[in-house]
This record gives sequence, C-alpha cells and structure tokens, in this order.
Amino acid sequence: MPYAIAPDNVRLHYEEVGQGTPVLFVHEFAGDHRSWEPQLREFGKRYRCIAYAARGYTPSDVPADPNAYSYKHVMRDCVAVLDHLEIERAHIVGLSMGGYTALQVALNHPGRVRSMVLAGTGSGSERWYTDAFHQHSRELGLQFERDGSAAVARTYGRSPNRIPFEIKDARGFAEFVRMLSEHDAQGSAHTARGFQGTRPSLYDFESDIRRLAIPALIVVGDEDDRCIEPSLFLKDALPASGLVMLPKTGHAVNLEEPDLFNRVLGDFLTRVDAGA
Repeated sequence: MPYAIAPDNVRLHYEEVGQGTPVLFVHEFAGDHRSWEPQLREFGKRYRCIAYAARGYTPSDVPADPNAYSYKHVMRDCVAVLDHLEIERAHIVGLSMGGYTALQVALNHPGRVRSMVLAGTGSGSERWYTDAFHQHSRELGLQFERDGSAAVARTYGRSPNRIPFEIKDARGFAEFVRMLSEHDAQGSAHTARGFQGTRPSLYDFESDIRRLAIPALIVVGDEDDRCIEPSLFLKDALPASGLVMLPKTGHAVNLEEPDLFNRVLGDFLTRVDAGA
C-alpha cells in the first residue's frame, strides 16, 4: 500500500491511475480518497490522477496528538504528496475541506499549482456564521468520540445540504453514508475540532487571494447554502476564475452530479492546458 510521508512523519495513503499531466484530488471532511472514484475513472483515461486520504482517515495514519490537525498541517500534507510523487506542478481539485486546502497550497506554494478547483468551498466563512460553525464543529468532534462514526453518518450525513443527493441517487447516497460510517472516529473527532473548528474564514485571506493569478474553477450547488456566498466571494476575489452553480444540487457535487461535474472539470482542465 503506497504512502507519502508528511513533514511530521504522518503516513498518507494515496491511489494513482493514468499518465500525463498530474491532477491531485483532495477530499472533503465527510469523504475520503474513495470519494473521487467517479473522477479517477474518467480522468485517469488521459491524466495522471492521484487521490489521497488525509491524516486521520485510514489507511492514512491517525495521529494521537489533537494539535496535529490544523489547516496548516493539512496544507503541508497536500504538498508532501506532490513531493513524494516528484510532481512539480499539478491541477489540484478539492471539495470543501479539500477546496480550502487547495487554496492554502496556492497561497503558500503558488509554484506547485497549475490550476485549482474549489468545489463546495467556504463553509463557515460568512462573518456572521464563523463562530457558530467553529462551535458546531467542536460539538461534532465530541459526537464522533461519544457515539462513533456510524451514528454520526445517520445524522450529519443527512444534513440539509446532503438531502438532494439522497433524493436523486439513493444508491450513491447509501454508499456515501456507508463510507462515512467506516471513518476512524478519533481521527474524525480531531479533524472536526482541529481543522473545521479552528480554520480562519476565507475572508481573512482576501488581500492575498486577490493577488493570485492561478486559474481557478469554483463549483457550488444551489442547495449548498453555506457555500454560496463564499463561492461568490471567491469568484469576485480570484482574478482568473470562473464560477459554475449546479442546479438542485447539494454539497458533494462530484458524487451527486458526477457526469455534470466531470464535464465542467474536463472543459476547465483542457482550457488551462491550452493556455486559454
């Protein structure tokens, strides 16, 4: 089983398929490396595609230290995967937590990012909501520890921005819930408190974001309420960006509407690689 090694010696499991220009997929809090299967199957036909499990998500390591789960740790992990695979620059595609991470890599290591896709990105960034989001994330961490991942999957997995997925694709949604129920409860608790519960609002980085020249595709579902305003902010702030809003779609856009997501992603990657 292949692993990359983070700067603090945490092992990060990854999967790889295809050849050509590298595309690195970074998953959301409720997902893991398996969440990108519809994209690896499609884009692995013509790109070198990599998906990895973040720290705290097996088969990657689950550090015992709760202080090892900050957004900076997670950002450095993404770069560590690129380093391990000797990839100088990659398209980085992130959903939610992964989108936040992709943006942090672009801000701190812009030379490593060929383009970035920020899907369902920015939960908790609205100024009026950030404190409540952090509090909710800390409570979610306690729930993982107290009740376990299977119980959380039955509640958090059915939050309002997930319901459109269940309505449209009951079989796909059941697979998503099953995978969430398999997460390491302690790793998810640490991630909920350390990453979700302390990460700064996107707006805190506004001046730096406005200086980024990296091509960006912003994708959001119109049923993903807490990500709509941050997505509009990102569209305004990122000079070389485009915004796609998927109708009647919630948070996990790549799983809920895989064909539509793959079409807009494929068009974006083609344009970037053509210098357009």
